[in-house]
Amino acid sequence: MINSPHPGTGRPTRFALSAVVVAGGLLTGCASDDKSLTYQTDYGNHRPLKVVGYPSAGSLETVQQAVWRLADGDTDGLAALAVDDEQADATARNWVKAFGAAAEEDVTADFYDEGSVRQVVVLYFAESGQIKEIEARIGEDDSWGLTLAEPDPAEAKAEPSWAPPKPGGSGSRTSGAPSED
Repeated sequence: MINSPHPGTGRPTRFALSAVVVAGGLLTGCASDDKSLTYQTDYGNHRPLKVVGYPSAGSLETVQQAVWRLADGDTDGLAALAVDDEQADATARNWVKAFGAAAEEDVTADFYDEGSVRQVVVLYFAESGQIKEIEARIGEDDSWGLTLAEPDPAEAKAEPSWAPPKPGGSGSRTSGAPSED
């Protein structure tokens, strides 16, 4: 029975009510905003992205979201990551068709360049053996996004001719500083 100034009525004391209000406030205060909650849910529902190189926080988050959208077959979500939406819808459809199933398995993202405003990233899809070059960059609104400019399906699924066959094979291991080789 709750401590009550009126024995037998079951009404809580001010102290008990205060404790409930404070506990409720603490729980509410700990709640995440929608973006954070979406990110946490996505993170928990997908395989971890393996990373090689030196991504910036913005390029890493953008590439990770792109791989999640591919794995989910979410063309609208992928297109929403575009810094320029002129060809984003067609490109997103092409990428999901070409890499969606492969993105459900292990993926390694190999980050090139120093990543302050733009970063070339090569995705290695472990199970299928596919390789895809993408570009993450800061858009006009000063937020990170992707260059989605491959409306031709053949162009969208073409492997980069310059990328090594395995992650970390050339240059991505540096932070942009000259190497000491």
